[in-house]
Amino acid sequence: MTEIPEHLRKRAEEARAKAAAAKGGDAPAATSEGSGEKVPAELLDRGTPAATPPEGAAPAQAGPAQGSGPDGHNQRLLTVVKSGSIQDTKSTPIDKVHVWPHLLVAEFLSAIIITLFTTLFSIFVNAPLLELADFNKTPNPSKAPWYFLGLQELLTMFHPMVAGVTIPGIGLFLLVLAPYIDKNPSRKPEDRKFAVSLMTVHLMFWAVLVMIGSFFRGPGFNFVFPWNSGLFFEL
Repeated sequence: MTEIPEHLRKRAEEARAKAAAAKGGDAPAATSEGSGEKVPAELLDRGTPAATPPEGAAPAQAGPAQGSGPDGHNQRLLTVVKSGSIQDTKSTPIDKVHVWPHLLVAEFLSAIIITLFTTLFSIFVNAPLLELADFNKTPNPSKAPWYFLGLQELLTMFHPMVAGVTIPGIGLFLLVLAPYIDKNPSRKPEDRKFAVSLMTVHLMFWAVLVMIGSFFRGPGFNFVFPWNSGLFFEL
């Protein structure tokens, strides 16, 4: 059984003494020491132990005795505490949701909308295709589509094994390792310097190669200035 602190025991004894002195008339309710709060008289009476009947007397009828609690245990009134001081509950906000169905449903609906838009756009708008290719006449310069021009630009500088396999493979490998190297859970760009720097270098490296191949390559895929020789690029 938990030991009752001495200051609480003294406070309960003083409350019982005041209640005993106030019996026999309409006495004001006792107050708990130090708090200034009134304690109802029925609570003080409930804290008084039940009197034991004398020997030979008939036992009282069954029922809960005054001042007894559940299972007949005597209850001792210690103090009255406001519920707000002991029920201070603070909920912690949680900003996490499950991948299914929250994320996957949104991605699935987005994919359906984009596919429908692309289908309708291709029905009403014709693609800017050129005339049929003539295998007897090769265009000069012969350029790949713009999204492959960065790779074609690398082929003018390095061996095909290096330009087509080694450099793109290293770039993809670094992007795959990025989540395992930078484990910072923050979503603020200023806190993700490594991830932002890696993605910026990757995009700028490829964007510069694409722009050089698109606007600075002329006949024979030689380097030219577009403001002198004109543009040799078509979508």
